[in-house]
Order: sequence, then C-alpha cells, then structure tokens
Amino acid sequence: MTKVDARELFAPLGSTYDRVGALLSLGQDPLWRRFLVSRLPPGGGHVLDVATGTGLVAAQLVRGGFNVTGVDQSPEMLAAARCKLGEQVELVEAAAESLPFADGAFDHLTFTYLLRYVGDPGSTLAELARVTRPGGTVASLEFGVPSGLARPLWELHVRAGLPLAGRVLRHGWSEVGDFLGGSIRAFWDEYPIERQLELWRAAGIQHVEVRRLSLGGGVVVWGRRV
Repeated sequence: MTKVDARELFAPLGSTYDRVGALLSLGQDPLWRRFLVSRLPPGGGHVLDVATGTGLVAAQLVRGGFNVTGVDQSPEMLAAARCKLGEQVELVEAAAESLPFADGAFDHLTFTYLLRYVGDPGSTLAELARVTRPGGTVASLEFGVPSGLARPLWELHVRAGLPLAGRVLRHGWSEVGDFLGGSIRAFWDEYPIERQLELWRAAGIQHVEVRRLSLGGGVVVWGRRV
C-alpha cells in the first residue's frame, strides 16, 4: 500500500478511531499501547511519537511525565489529536521517511502501526534512529500474526469479523475491515521478526527486544540507539 493510499484510508477515521480501534482489537489495542510506553525508561525527556494518529500514545507519554512531539502525515488524524491534547503536545504534519528534525533531536522515539505503510522499512528505521540521541530508546507497536492454536481464530477474525464490523460501522471502516488482515499477513510474510530485527540493528538500534502480546496479536519491539 502506498503512502498516499494510507493517508486516504485514515482520513475519515479521526472522530471514531479511538473507540472503534479498541473495539476491533477486542479491547487489546489500549493494553498494547500502554505496554509500548512502559518500555521507555522513567525520568522524562523529549519523545517523538511517529504515526501519532489521534494521539493515543502521545497522551500516555504526557501522563508519564514526558515532553512529546507527535508526527503524522494525516491532517485529519492530527486534527483529532489536537482536539484531545490541546497544547500539551506539539503536533507536526510530516512523513516518517523524511522527518523535519535535526540529528539526535529527541531523547526517545515511539511509533505505532507504521512500517506496513512505508515503501522501505529499513530506510525508515534509519530515519527514525537518526533523530534519536545515542542511548535513547526506540520502541514500536505493530499488529502480529498469532501462531499455533490461536492462528485459526485470528484468521476468522480478520477474514470475517473485521469486514463485517466495517460494513456495520461504515464511515470509512468498511475499507479498513477489508484491508487490514491482508496487510498484516503480507507484512509478516515479507518481514518475519528475524528480518525486522536485522533492519533495526542495521539502522543503529541495538539490544533489541521483542514481546508478543495477546497470543501474538500485538508485537512490541524496542531497543537502544547507539
């Protein structure tokens, strides 16, 4: 999926994204986001939240005592974030592949559901690492594909449950319901976790760790910028 397609896909979702996103993930998405934020070391600092969307992670970072700048390519999603966060977070419209910040400008960096939407995940990771200071934490959240006994249930959810829910909800969610399962599956086929970790290390992020959550439905990866 191209960057332009992703921008169009998310444009109508801002006002309903938080509530419906939690619903479609069977209540797991908020838990995953909290775990993502918990990977950052305590003590504050300036965090860049990339693909901030409606500011769900940014809001948790603020509550955790961090100074936050949020970046997203969607003006509609940023408008929803601005309504929620007010002046608590600086919000910038920009693409993750070309961030308008100096090298090492941020103490830490988070990103959520991003790499499926970029043409070159390796170069994008290098750009994210560029703006993170040495020693800072880079942490991500992505949908995963469960294995074992959980896989058939996941397939049922993404092949039947999500499309049906999207048609009931409408307002842009029908397209998301049809798209999401195939997008997640294709990403993990091309970038299994071993390959993803190679890209993280090649970008200058070391001591990388992985945690699979909710039987593998969510995957959090984090490491330290060297």
